Amino acid sequence: MTKQPSIPEYDEDGIYQLRLFVTGASPNSTRAILNLKEICEEFLKERYELEVIDIYQQPLMAQEEQIIAVPMLIKKGPGVERRLIGDMSNKQKVLRGLGVS
Repeated sequence: MTKQPSIPEYDEDGIYQLRLFVTGASPNSTRAILNLKEICEEFLKERYELEVIDIYQQPLMAQEEQIIAVPMLIKKGPGVERRLIGDMSNKQKVLRGLGVS
């Protein structure tokens, strides 16, 4: 049996590629955007790309990503893809999901 090479969860030089799926300007979506931007600016300053996607405006993208609940954050890289659901108010949970803490 061949051992799979481990992928580092946290890449200090890597750019975090993040997609946040929301539903218009709902209170939950607005909170998720603000909370995530605050976390990214504090912990990933200048090392992240955040794409906010409104599933009402881009339903095909939401379908391709198999979005089942919103707000949903998808970390595409670096490292393993991760998905987080909610308004991103639990900072420690978001940081763990991003592989920062």
